Amino acid sequence: MDCVRTAGQARRERTDGYRFLLPLDGELTLVQNGREARLRPGTGGLVTLAEPFRISLAPGNGPTAPRPKDGGRRGGPARAFVMTIPAREMDRRLRRPSPVATGLDLSAGLGRVVADMVRAVGEERRALSAAQFDAACDRITELLCVIVAGRQRPAAPGHLAEVEAVVRRYVREHATEPGLTGAAMAQDLGWSLRQVQLALQHAGTTPRELIREERLRLVRDRLRNPQDRDVTITDLAHAAGFSSASALSTAFRRRFGVSPRELRHAAH
Repeated sequence: MDCVRTAGQARRERTDGYRFLLPLDGELTLVQNGREARLRPGTGGLVTLAEPFRISLAPGNGPTAPRPKDGGRRGGPARAFVMTIPAREMDRRLRRPSPVATGLDLSAGLGRVVADMVRAVGEERRALSAAQFDAACDRITELLCVIVAGRQRPAAPGHLAEVEAVVRRYVREHATEPGLTGAAMAQDLGWSLRQVQLALQHAGTTPRELIREERLRLVRDRLRNPQDRDVTITDLAHAAGFSSASALSTAFRRRFGVSPRELRHAAH
């Protein structure tokens, strides 16, 4: 069985996004832009909807596949979770279009965390609110970008990788503080600003961008939360460390393509 997206379909539909494929049983052969990846349980792949592709599905041998009457191996249909990701959510984080037809190791470490999250969200979809579902998918996308970025660039020296991890954790914990800057963060952590900048530069970002991104995520999550429905946009801006509602609205629209008010209206 093949799933094909032709060049004509890609031109006509002009869909801007990716599909993340997580095989559950059987084998998927993914071909795009002359590159091929064979995906089995424990691996995953990305395909862009902007280009033609072909996905071939081989029979599965998992516990759900029927066993032939002659006692041979099971040969049921291949199964996979498929997650659609807007292109801007990956390209902005990676600062380039994501590679396609990529076999990602999802059997251990962060890859296994991502695979477990995808399976859990897929299985619990009916029990999740729209806001919860979007928040979970956003975290999956963030972690998936970390995996893809790690394949695109050389491994960071041990010290820079440690600095990056500590800085990211610090920003998550202190993002709502209005005085949070790269210099203040470096001083509090006992490093030079240059060390912090080098570590984040290797990861493709800057202190300012990292702080702004975390603050925008906090605001977006609160806009989707029914418990914060009566909190004004101005109060949300100040609570997240923005100087004003207009500063928040400008940054928010640039990042998500809608204003805070529009997102709140759509969420509720």
